Amino acid sequence: MKRLVVLVCACALVLPAVAWAHATLVAETPGFGKELQVSPPSIVLHFDQVVQFPSIDVFNAKGRQFAGQAVAHELVVTAPVRKLPTGAYTVRWHVLSADGHVVSGVWTFGVRVPAPPPTEAYGASGPTRTEHVVRWLYFLSFALLIGSLGFRLLCLREPVPKPVERRLYVLTAIGVIGSIEIGILAFCLRTEDVLQLPFLKYIYGDLTPIAQGTRFGQAFIVMTLGFAFVSAFCYLAWLLERRSLLWVALVLSIVLLSGLSLSGHDAVDPGSSKTTELADWVHISAASLWLGGLLSLAIAVWPVGPEVRREAFFRFSRIATVLVFLVLAAGTYLAIVRVPHLHDLWTQRYGVILSIKICLVAAAVLWGAVHHFFVRPRLAATGDGGMSRVGRSLFGEGMVGVAVLLVAAILVDSKPPPRPLSPARVQAAAAHHHHRR
Repeated sequence: MKRLVVLVCACALVLPAVAWAHATLVAETPGFGKELQVSPPSIVLHFDQVVQFPSIDVFNAKGRQFAGQAVAHELVVTAPVRKLPTGAYTVRWHVLSADGHVVSGVWTFGVRVPAPPPTEAYGASGPTRTEHVVRWLYFLSFALLIGSLGFRLLCLREPVPKPVERRLYVLTAIGVIGSIEIGILAFCLRTEDVLQLPFLKYIYGDLTPIAQGTRFGQAFIVMTLGFAFVSAFCYLAWLLERRSLLWVALVLSIVLLSGLSLSGHDAVDPGSSKTTELADWVHISAASLWLGGLLSLAIAVWPVGPEVRREAFFRFSRIATVLVFLVLAAGTYLAIVRVPHLHDLWTQRYGVILSIKICLVAAAVLWGAVHHFFVRPRLAATGDGGMSRVGRSLFGEGMVGVAVLLVAAILVDSKPPPRPLSPARVQAAAAHHHHRR
């Protein structure tokens, strides 16, 4: 079987690649994300091949158009711009490339104000329900990958029964494939919304401002490449039967999770700091180990590994206690930072979603407490006798955890309530307003 998999992978590697010869934007004026002190006289695009039928729009935050008729001269496209008042602006362009494909793009700049990220360009609608579901599957993939690896290494002794090992490898494979493929889908959905293009035109869009000009895009690139290495380590561990490679995959996966923390609310919103980034990373990592380990125990061990149930349950129970403490401690700190007033928990959308998440986490913790304080002593006293229902209970607790991940996905895509300005910031804002006048 392993030789067959190796043969299939080798055949895939030798398949020819397809080269796309559409025009590529190589330079632009003003540049991506620039803060200008004076209004630019024009928008200038430089391409690597001749383009035709150009269109350039420059919108302010309210959708007013400031650009004139765009003109293409071989590799350069120029559009005059009326005098721009102070504010943030979105540039949307498209051209017909020499190969017949319409190439499009978007970026932002500011006039005497910082440029917003491209993900907040004029016309972008923000996260949709589809994106919520995709992010939920993304989080679930991390939990399956990290949780199954952690459970395999920390809760089971060698030799692991073959049926259990096979199921754990399946969970790991689902997790690592999802971490790559669902991550790509999440990036595509976000950029498609920013570009505001149908799919057939979107595939020729210029994603450089998002992929390289935002924390979201940079994190996506690093995480996608990193999880490709994780998949290689997992595959080699299965192929060569080397447990040490699974340790490398686990540590690398946890490190890569920091990409979510370094590109989310706890890194860019007001009140964020290195401490909030660290707390968010601890929160996500501990939750992934806990929920993924719980699903591994319920799916991979309890149905097919009666000889290792007892020891695996005891070991996971001890580890889960520490993980739950980390989840609660980091989550409480982040909630205090993100929700400035108690009434925000029921008056603000972010607070309501956070309240639902807190309730679900409390249900999962109480369910786990029953397993720890009642099931665990009974299992220690009687062995596996009378414990056939425990597997269903573990699976039920895991499903509550999966629901927590869904609410967490919606929460991540929501905007926290605004924080009140400190006296120093109020004074600075007043001085800036007076200077502008």
